[in-house]
Amino acid sequence: MNSTFLDWLTIAGYLAITLVMGLWFRRRSGRSIDDYFVSGRSVNWWLAGTSMVATTFAADTPLVVTGLVYSQGISGNWLWWGFLFSGMMTVFLFARLWRRSGLLTDVQFAEIRYSGKPAAFLRGFRAIYLGLLMNCVILGWVTKAMTSIIGTTLANTPMLVNISRFMSAHFGSVWSGNDGAALAICVFFLIPFTGLYVSLGGLWGVLWTDLFQFVLKMSIVIAVAYFAVVACGGMSAMIQSLRAMQASAGPNAANPLAFFPEFSRGLRAEPWWMVPLANFCVYIGLQWWASWYPGAEPGGGGYIAQRIFSARDEKQGLLSVLWFNIAHYAIRPWPWIITGLAVIVLYPGLQHPESGYMMVLNAHLPHQYRSIAIAGFLAAFMSTVATQLNWGASYLVSDFYRRFLRKSASERHYVRVSRLCTVLLVIAAAWVSVQLGSIASGWQVVLQIGAGTGAVCILRWYWWRINAWSEISAMACSLLVTVILNRWQPFAGNSSMVFAKSALTTTIITTIVWLTATFLTKPEPEEVLVSFYRRVRPDVRGWKRVASRAPELVPHRDLGSNLGAWALGCAMIYLCLFGTGRILLHQPAGGMTMLAGSAICALLLYRRVVRNFKIEPQKEETAAP
Repeated sequence: MNSTFLDWLTIAGYLAITLVMGLWFRRRSGRSIDDYFVSGRSVNWWLAGTSMVATTFAADTPLVVTGLVYSQGISGNWLWWGFLFSGMMTVFLFARLWRRSGLLTDVQFAEIRYSGKPAAFLRGFRAIYLGLLMNCVILGWVTKAMTSIIGTTLANTPMLVNISRFMSAHFGSVWSGNDGAALAICVFFLIPFTGLYVSLGGLWGVLWTDLFQFVLKMSIVIAVAYFAVVACGGMSAMIQSLRAMQASAGPNAANPLAFFPEFSRGLRAEPWWMVPLANFCVYIGLQWWASWYPGAEPGGGGYIAQRIFSARDEKQGLLSVLWFNIAHYAIRPWPWIITGLAVIVLYPGLQHPESGYMMVLNAHLPHQYRSIAIAGFLAAFMSTVATQLNWGASYLVSDFYRRFLRKSASERHYVRVSRLCTVLLVIAAAWVSVQLGSIASGWQVVLQIGAGTGAVCILRWYWWRINAWSEISAMACSLLVTVILNRWQPFAGNSSMVFAKSALTTTIITTIVWLTATFLTKPEPEEVLVSFYRRVRPDVRGWKRVASRAPELVPHRDLGSNLGAWALGCAMIYLCLFGTGRILLHQPAGGMTMLAGSAICALLLYRRVVRNFKIEPQKEETAAP
């Protein structure tokens, strides 16, 4: 790409806007730790929800989706589409409970639900484990993706050549070439720059820059999809080419336009139906509730919970997560998917399918849009980094420093420490990004270690018998089984089959272990359980023994209706997703039918939940540090 002065001016303008937003919210976020990490609990649903969508739209996301579509067709997206079941559970089963808890972080949950040293250990361990270790792995793989993007779009430009020469001469060969120079830009400029505006503006700055960045990112991916289809000769020509390629590949070739896996294809080492069926069943029947993954935690959690805490009330919290799931699954994916289909036509036989997205951008996006495209990828990268920095710092300060090191300092002191922790995370994330071998290695670490722990995260809200040892044993067992399976590799088959078998094995063993630990250890003290029940007011059927100690509360029996709303919400979004896809792929009759079904589900959902939503009068509770 030959960069002009106008290109650099566009990129500088984008960076200036983000910095101004951080400075604008500096005073508003600096009054207290609540203002810094949860925006004073006064955020509207649309702002909180859009921030969640922007965070999950990282620099690597369009590349990963392109790779999935290229290698597996549209149905390859079930790898992440299946997480909708978990997301809609957060909307209807957990969002209100999280908002009622009055917490600052979801890690703080340990000491309102459990008691004693096990609860304190769980809170402190998760603060370091998630806030520092896991957070830096996530930041590392996102940085790897951004490195590839910068190295491709600015390849052999004078700036990259000069940076590469300087870095390799002074710091070693790891910084040589386009990728080395791009890594230097990410590590020494983009991550620190993001840390600067995050440390200044707190969550307020993150939320408003996320809104701006999301609009910019979506504009770019829609433009890339449009010009990719034009390069194929139009949508009709692209569809015909895909069908011709499938026909020429033989009768057993996969249909790239299919929305569901074709169970008639498999590997010689397995029965004909095993591979696609096993993977699909893992995605929709196991992975979404059994595995921890950022943004799709079973029972909610992470930065999703942080946005719920920041909402003005329970209704705003619920609507924020509902809007996130609608935008994340039903609205946002199709520009990526369409581009992935175009890559199949334009670049058959790619060895690294993920690179196809940047090939389309470089070859077919008009030059006048390329600087805006780079700004869009910067926005994708920085929105994710910003949330991870603010979210990770909230754990380190609230759940470790304030809880275990200095309990009684002023609010302004904790805000200053929060800004210092943001700087610490910037340094740690930069180091991890240099050490991390690949994007895939980061994904694998997160998915494997979190397998098998989800059931505890769900049931701790709805069953009084869950205790601190349930969570501790689940985390320890999942980690141990993952290490053993990776060390001895007992399963045969291709990588997808090994993943399916490993996930099932880890989940079964972990479930047996945490259930055994639960019944072999004492339940939490009654006073702790009663306090939690009064505060959160979960469905009474899993808390009857505890509810009898709080007769002044009207018992909630809403689990059945909430599950009904969950089913309607899942149907609404899947019908919207597939209906939109069918219309884009020139199947208007089926598409309109599905969109009509989605609209009916939305109307039923509105009448059942949103219109009749009642917030019980109560004094706002905030958890003690």
